[in-house]
Amino acid sequence: MSAVETEIRRLARDVLAPLAHAGEPGRVNRPLIRALGEHRLLEPVLPLDGKTSARELCRIREAIAVESAEAETAFACQGLGTHPILLHGPAELASRWVTAAAAGEAVAAFALTEPEAGSDVASLALAAEPEGTGWRLTGVKKWISNAPEADFYTVFARTTAGAGARGLTAFVVEADAEGVSGRSLSLVAPHAIGTLELDGVLVPQENVLGDVDGGFKVAMATLNVFRPSVGAGAVGMAQAALDAAVAYTGEREAFGRRLQEFQGVSHQLADAAARLEAARALVAKAAAAYDEGADDVPKLSAMAKLVATETAQQVVDTAIQVHGAAALEAGHLLERLYRDVRALRIYEGASEIQREIIARRLYSA
Repeated sequence: MSAVETEIRRLARDVLAPLAHAGEPGRVNRPLIRALGEHRLLEPVLPLDGKTSARELCRIREAIAVESAEAETAFACQGLGTHPILLHGPAELASRWVTAAAAGEAVAAFALTEPEAGSDVASLALAAEPEGTGWRLTGVKKWISNAPEADFYTVFARTTAGAGARGLTAFVVEADAEGVSGRSLSLVAPHAIGTLELDGVLVPQENVLGDVDGGFKVAMATLNVFRPSVGAGAVGMAQAALDAAVAYTGEREAFGRRLQEFQGVSHQLADAAARLEAARALVAKAAAAYDEGADDVPKLSAMAKLVATETAQQVVDTAIQVHGAAALEAGHLLERLYRDVRALRIYEGASEIQREIIARRLYSA
């Protein structure tokens, strides 16, 4: 582990984790987000020159996740919601929101999913109708991290009916615009998540990201860099679970022996460690491919997210199994990780979608 990663883990353990613990479950934790900015953790993800390093993003997410899944989620959502503006926004828009988000002074959200359109992005229905020099947006987004409390949203809306993925456009919607509302949702893990409801919200032309009808490219450009980092976050959570399991089985005794002396226990952890290291290597390969501009970024990003998130679920489950009932008590590290890790196999493209991306690339080679 590098000196930088060691320092990030220290910050996550000593500063971020206590703030995450003190936050209200299911609500945006602004002190935590401000701390991410104050300690300059968001700057490498949101550089004003637009050159985000996927490797740096992965290193930060893994290091934070080992110490606090809640802090890692806050970090990820801040980057995901702002990154499209960094890559595709007009200079004035980027100067305003990217700077504020990187400093932890403004809360970002990435609003893609709808009640009837999750993995099938081409079926998005939230409508954007031209009006004067801008657009009027009407519809509902659901399961949006940081909604309805974010300060700004990257919203993907339909600008051309019947055009599938080719008829979507990305907009920046500011939270104080007339007609913006929403409500919080309660999920298995108590993260800030909810609906975003737009009732004829007028958005100026300068808040369009990229080209009109080019929103799918904006979304994919963002997901290609963030999908490996989802894997990195998963690896960090799994590492925390594995560390806890190794420590517990090295101390706990049963039938007159420590648990680590039972092959049925120690070999489970050996398998978990091997799978985890393989997942970490694949995440690193996908991140390097992105940074180097390789042709197979979509495939490797999908592979990294798929393997790392599925592996993390297995590792956390194994850690719980060797702990026994103690790990199922509310508030136990592994109980929290079990709930936190489950969403990673769904958001930013479910595992089934990652397999579809990989399969298509195999047959198009």
